[in-house]
Amino acid sequence: MKKAQERSGTGERDARSGTALELLVHGVGGTTPTEMLDDPRTVRITGDHVAAVFRRTEDADAESRPEDYRGRPVPEAYVWCNLTSGNGTRALWLLLLPFMVVNIAHWMRPAAHGRIRTVRLYGLLLRLAGLTLTVLLVAAACEVALDLVAWQCAGTRACAERHSWLGFLSPALSEGGWWSTPGRRLALAAAVPAALTGLLWYLSLRTWRAYESQQPMDREADSEDDPRRAALSRPGFWYGRRLVARLRAAHTAAGLLTVAVGVAAPAARFDRRPGGPAPLDTLGWALLGAMAAGAVAVAAVVCRRGRSERLIDRTLDEHLVRRLPLAVLLLLVLALLYGGWSRPDWTSDGRLSGNTAFGGIALVQGLLVVALAVVAHLLHRSRPDVRAAIRGLGGPAVAMLACALGGVMSGGVAQRVADWMDGTGTSLDGPPVLLTWQASVIPPLLVVVLLMCAALALHTLRLARAERDAVEGDHPGEAGDPGRTRRIALARAMATLTDRAPLLVAITSAATLLLGAGALVGALTTGEVPGEAARGTYAVAQGAAQTAQDLGSWLIGLGFILFVTWGRRAYKDASARRTIGVLWDVGTFWPRAAHPFAPPCYAERAVPDLTWRMATWTRATGGRLVISGHSQGSVLAAAASWQLEPSARRRVALLTYGSPLERLYGRWFPAHFGPDALASLHEEVDCWRNLYRRTDPIGGPVRLPGDAGPAVDRAPLKDPLTYGRTELHPLPAPILGHSDYQADPVFAEERGRLLARLRPGLPAPRHTGGAAATVPAADGTAGDC
Repeated sequence: MKKAQERSGTGERDARSGTALELLVHGVGGTTPTEMLDDPRTVRITGDHVAAVFRRTEDADAESRPEDYRGRPVPEAYVWCNLTSGNGTRALWLLLLPFMVVNIAHWMRPAAHGRIRTVRLYGLLLRLAGLTLTVLLVAAACEVALDLVAWQCAGTRACAERHSWLGFLSPALSEGGWWSTPGRRLALAAAVPAALTGLLWYLSLRTWRAYESQQPMDREADSEDDPRRAALSRPGFWYGRRLVARLRAAHTAAGLLTVAVGVAAPAARFDRRPGGPAPLDTLGWALLGAMAAGAVAVAAVVCRRGRSERLIDRTLDEHLVRRLPLAVLLLLVLALLYGGWSRPDWTSDGRLSGNTAFGGIALVQGLLVVALAVVAHLLHRSRPDVRAAIRGLGGPAVAMLACALGGVMSGGVAQRVADWMDGTGTSLDGPPVLLTWQASVIPPLLVVVLLMCAALALHTLRLARAERDAVEGDHPGEAGDPGRTRRIALARAMATLTDRAPLLVAITSAATLLLGAGALVGALTTGEVPGEAARGTYAVAQGAAQTAQDLGSWLIGLGFILFVTWGRRAYKDASARRTIGVLWDVGTFWPRAAHPFAPPCYAERAVPDLTWRMATWTRATGGRLVISGHSQGSVLAAAASWQLEPSARRRVALLTYGSPLERLYGRWFPAHFGPDALASLHEEVDCWRNLYRRTDPIGGPVRLPGDAGPAVDRAPLKDPLTYGRTELHPLPAPILGHSDYQADPVFAEERGRLLARLRPGLPAPRHTGGAAATVPAADGTAGDC
């Protein structure tokens, strides 16, 4: 009886082995299972409300009816859009935009083999840059709450009278009330930046539990002997739980330390005056010394070795994660008590020392970016890649933009609050001088950007004119339509703008670095805003400085208002949330390695999902799986394929369309999607075919070297499918660009070829020699693989 059951089980598996699976993965912006499967009746077969695999209702039990799927695959759709555009709380992620950008820069390092120390130094510099962004954001909150509100406005009678809610903090209006002393005002206002730090900690912890807690499959690491082995194939690549927890503790402590220094430093400065109370002076020095020790501890935690990817590291530094923030929180409580101690003769006048603080942060960020550029250049020079963006300097350039974005957000908040508090513009000293200088460089930076955009527009128009002859040549024998030709040529020319993005980023980043350095020098040497600093010089220089100052203040305020408006709209409007979700789809693909407060990495949930689904299918059926990815879905498909066991990887075929694997990821992230990594993926999966259009601004060819290139990339698809009206298309066919690849007959043809190649049992033999493998097509023709 037992043997009969074994024979029955073997026969059932042999029957199921004839069933093929097509696993569809959508791209940015998301879609619905109904649209992906082209059927209004769908059912979720595995997953939850965040990410799940769907089938058509009639295919729900396909495994039990293999005879019904002899000539066609079972279609499944993996829907992951809710990972990036879910409920309204995702609008809060806009606050984390600078953190996301600096985290992206971490993964942009050039490819290098055998330069372990240099690679670690690259990651260390970016972790330090991420730490400065946390300090900058909390310092901006301290500038608003402590300096502008509690110190300046509450200490000025005219300002306090305009804002009656500050009356109990004003010495004049409250007639010397208990909260009216400067130290107690600062201690009370410290609740705002401390709450911001707590919010960042909470968001990181909540998303950490939802994303980083998803464990990938247990498997042995691939052999590291091959230098082309992609890092994305390491078992622990998508499990950065330990590092995120450690960095979260360090950044939380850094934020609380910033608040503590903002309260204690003014009090300690007052206590150091001649004739001041010796006990308070001693206590102030001891407290500041303890804060300095805490800062050293935070820096040491950040400087520790980063990610562990070769193995799935499930251990946590629990003592560090808990004790460091709690110790700093205790220091903050002591700072509040020390600052709030009674000092009857203490009054608030002028500004707090924000200019020195923001100047120090800006200087450190500039030095980190320069050092990062040197390290990136050394890595790129050791293994040059002609396709790498900005010759390997993409990471430093993006890190510079992250720092600039953090500065703009900080300056915008401070400038708008200062304008709101000081209605007349004469009663308050306003924000630190450096923030005004930084706002003043925005107009010249915009001029540079607009000039580059104008040059790109002119080049695009010239290219569009040149493309008209090519468009007509692609449709010989058809009556010409000048309007139709212009539209197609313009779509092709516009699609090439993606390839010029590195030049735009490089010039913008370089201009930002130079103008930011000029603003820092101007603020520290003059101690005055640009308009006042230029007073007495040439009339042209004085007018330009005043114009830049006024226009910069208006622009940075407008940017802040638009930012808040967009966030509020995204909180209430699902369509606006989906728009923001597109940004997160691209920006949060990578794990949090440089900043723990960045938006969570959805791939740490999506890649294990896809890996588990592919592995379980190949084990149950013996193979025959085509993973079909569009746009960002092709990146997820490639990442999941890398995570499979080598034996399962050889049973999977990969079909990508509209894919940014080489055009965007290969150029901007050469260490992980460079030519070597993509070539190894092509060799390890059973077969890979890639479809693209010349009108697609995102997708493009994979560009593998040698014979592997045409084996993967099909010639560009026609777009539109027909130039004019035909019997099959009596109405004009649309220009599809990046969408509707499955509407092209070539898609079904290539999928049929992949399925014909995959056989039950062992995969088809690979040709590793000079000629590409020949794949029998469904229609009897032959294709390369």
